[in-house]
Amino acid sequence: MNTTAASEKIGFIGLGLMGHGIAKNIVDKGYSLTFLGRKNRAPAQDLLGRGAEEAATSRDVAVASDIVFICVTGSREVEAIIRGPGGLKEGLKKGSVVVDCSTSDPTSTVTLAAELKALGVDYVDAPLSRTPKEAWEGTLDAMVGASDAVFARLKPVLDTWAGRIVHIGDTGDGHRMKLLNNFISLGYAAIYSEALALAQKVGISPPRFDSVIRNGRMDCGFYQTFMRWTLEGDRDAHKFTIANAFKDLTYLESMAGAAGIANPLGNATKNAFAGAFAAGPADQYVPMLATHIGKVNGVDLTPPTAPRVR
Repeated sequence: MNTTAASEKIGFIGLGLMGHGIAKNIVDKGYSLTFLGRKNRAPAQDLLGRGAEEAATSRDVAVASDIVFICVTGSREVEAIIRGPGGLKEGLKKGSVVVDCSTSDPTSTVTLAAELKALGVDYVDAPLSRTPKEAWEGTLDAMVGASDAVFARLKPVLDTWAGRIVHIGDTGDGHRMKLLNNFISLGYAAIYSEALALAQKVGISPPRFDSVIRNGRMDCGFYQTFMRWTLEGDRDAHKFTIANAFKDLTYLESMAGAAGIANPLGNATKNAFAGAFAAGPADQYVPMLATHIGKVNGVDLTPPTAPRVR
């Protein structure tokens, strides 16, 4: 890490499944880190033990930092962190940078960028791909929307937690690309789920189905983590919630509408996740969509080690 980069003071808000690992890598690799704690105290205690400092409000994070990362659920939460009482806008200094690593609505992103630009603050979208495992290991993918100059300033910090960084365009383009990325991955999930239900219905078990797809042309890393729930009952193989998947697909629908493009496959994928989200429970992850699609079609795709579907 060069001397200029080391002088940047980093702030972090959002110590969830992804954020904790990102923040851990930032502080472990030599940066000064101030974070906003949360009700779950385990991530905060871990970061304090690594030398980070805790702030009481988002405003306090902004005051202590040159670059502030936000990693929360979506645009509603990001807007509250920036605009709300005790929010970032109250403490940001001219020349600061705010980086939204959430999967957010690009319309909101562009609006926030204009608001902060008036304060002399740059706003960047740097949404993530991969899972909490890669967040902890510092090997996430990031797709970044920023000017060339701001991207160059941020890159050393991004390198602490990302193994693959793509400068996709200007502010807003990172979130646009993230929605496209999630459309593809969640579309896979919907197809896998329906195919598994149909296979079971015609007498082909999940292991037999997998014996053809795995190591063939249709195999991929997403397929492998997705199938670990149905085949092994591993609920932590792909820790991305159905609730967040549904939220992202509603953002995609909005983006398609604004662009004036028909989005029938996106809507079909959204509706598959809407049904699973409505059925609950709240802590379902994306691979569990297969169990839901099976249930509504009268077949049992409950993994062998999980409670049976009723």
